[in-house]
Amino acid sequence: MKLKRLLLGDEALALGAINAGLSGAYAYPGTPSTEIMEFVQGHSGARQRGLHARWSSNEKTALESALGMSFCGKRSMVSMKHVGLNVAADPFVNSAMTGANAGMLVISADDPSMHSSQNEQDSRFYADFALVPVLEPSNQQEAYDMAAYGFALSEKFRIPVMVRLVTRLSHSRGEVEAEEEMGPENEFHYPAEKRSWVLMPGNSRVRYKELVKIYDDLREEAETSPFNFLKPGSDNRLGFIASGIGYNYLMELFPEGLPFPVLKISQYPVPEKKVAELLEMADKVMVIEEGQPFIEKMLKNEAKVIGKLSGYLPRTGELTPDSVREAVEKALQGTLTLPEPEAVPEMVMPRPPALCQGCGHRDVYSAMTEALKEFESPKVFGDIGCYTLGYLKPFNAIDTVLDMGASITMAKGAADAGQHPAVAIIGDSTFTHSGMTGLLDAINEDSPITVIISDNLTTGMTGGQDSQGTGKLEQICLGLGVAPEHLRTIGSLPNNREEMKKMMLEEINHKGLSVIISRRECIQTARRHAAKKKQ
Repeated sequence: MKLKRLLLGDEALALGAINAGLSGAYAYPGTPSTEIMEFVQGHSGARQRGLHARWSSNEKTALESALGMSFCGKRSMVSMKHVGLNVAADPFVNSAMTGANAGMLVISADDPSMHSSQNEQDSRFYADFALVPVLEPSNQQEAYDMAAYGFALSEKFRIPVMVRLVTRLSHSRGEVEAEEEMGPENEFHYPAEKRSWVLMPGNSRVRYKELVKIYDDLREEAETSPFNFLKPGSDNRLGFIASGIGYNYLMELFPEGLPFPVLKISQYPVPEKKVAELLEMADKVMVIEEGQPFIEKMLKNEAKVIGKLSGYLPRTGELTPDSVREAVEKALQGTLTLPEPEAVPEMVMPRPPALCQGCGHRDVYSAMTEALKEFESPKVFGDIGCYTLGYLKPFNAIDTVLDMGASITMAKGAADAGQHPAVAIIGDSTFTHSGMTGLLDAINEDSPITVIISDNLTTGMTGGQDSQGTGKLEQICLGLGVAPEHLRTIGSLPNNREEMKKMMLEEINHKGLSVIISRRECIQTARRHAAKKKQ
C-alpha cells in the first residue's frame, strides 16, 4: 500500500532508502544534506529495526564505514555536502575500484549560489572522474524512487552509485507517493571475488580494466533508463537537454505542454545516442543544467549547442524559472512570447547573519581581539563553523577561512614563514573532523602558534548534531602530545573575559605550541535541553 506524504527532497531520498532495505546510514552534517541523516534517525521503523544511523567524524570516515557495510552484503548510504566530497575523495574514487558488494549510495548535495558554502563545485565531475554512475532527481518523487533504483543499479554492476541533489530540491517540499512498509534488509554475505577489495597494484590493474568495461555497460544502461527520455516536439527550431531540477524549470514555462523536443537527463553517464538523436532533430539545442556546464562541455564542439558557455544562462548561482525563461526567449529571438511571471512579493529587509546573543564564541572573540591589540601585526586563521561569523562586524577578527581544519595548518605555515602572533581558532566539531592531524604537525615541530578550540559542545552551524569530541578534547590534545602546561581550559563567559584575555596573552607569548579550550554550550542546544527536562 502506498501513502502520499509532503517531504523535503532530502527526506524523500532518506525514506526511499529506508523502504528499500537500508541497513546503515553514515554522514557528517553539512547544508544542504543534513536532513537526510536526521530523517533516518527520526524514523520510528528504522529505530525499531536497529538500523545504524550515527554521525561520523568526517565524510571520509563516513564513506569508508558505508563501504565496509556494503562489503558485508548490507545496503548502505553515505550523505554529505559537495565540499564534503573533497574530504571523502580518496575512498570515493577508490570505491569504484573495489566495487560494492551490496547496494551503496553516495549522496552529494551541491550548493549552487553558495548559500552556506565556500564554492559551487559540481559533484558530477567527481563521478565522471571516478567512473561512477550518477542519479540526479528532478523532483521529490524521483528522489524517493531513485533510492531503490540506485541500490538495484549498484548491485547489478557491483559499484557505488552517486545521487546528486541541489539545494533547491533538498530544501523544498513536494508530494511523494511512498510505500507504507519498510522492505527487508539484505542477508549478510561477503563478496564472491575478494581480489578487487585489496588495491595492490597487481589487483588494481585487473580491476581497472573491469571498471572501464562496466562504465561502457553503464552508458548503455543510461540509454534505457526510466529517468532519461527524449520527447519529440512540433517545433524543431529549438531543442532542450534538461537535467535534474532544470527540467522542472523548463516545464513550468509551458503549462500547456512543451512544443519543442526535449531530452531529460537524470541518470549518467550522459546517454550519447539520445543526445545524437536530439541534435539531429533540432536546429539549436539549449542545455539547461543546475551547477556547472557539465553536459554542455561534452558538447562544446557542436556549433548548434547553447547554454551557459555561450552566455544564454548564467555561469554562477542557481538556475531560476526566470533565468530559464529569459534564455528561451533570447534563443527564439522574440518569436515566442512566454507568459509573464507572477509578481514577486516585496521581501522583508535582509538580515545579515550574526552570532546568537549569549553565544560563547562572542566572548572568545571579544577577549581575543582585546589581547591581540598588544601586538603589531597579529593574524588569526579561522575555520568552518558558526564562529566563521567572527569575520563580520563587530568583531572583524578573522584573516583567513579556507576549509575544514585549515586554521591550524595555515597558522603553522604562517609561523614557519616568521609570522607572530599566529592564532588559529577552530570549533570542537571541526577539530575532530580534520583539525587533529594539523595539530599533530604543529606538536611535532613545537610550532609557535596558539590554537583556540571554541567548544560549544555540539555541531552548532548545522542545527545541533552530536559533536564527536564532546567531553574528550583535553584527552585528545594530551594524547596527541600537547604539553600539559600549555593546554588551558576556561569557560566562555562574560565574567571570564579578562581572565581569558590574560590567558591568551600568556600563551601567545609562549615560544611554542599552546592550546586553549574555551567551553560553553551552544545557547540554542542549551535551550532545547532545558525544554526537554521540563517535559
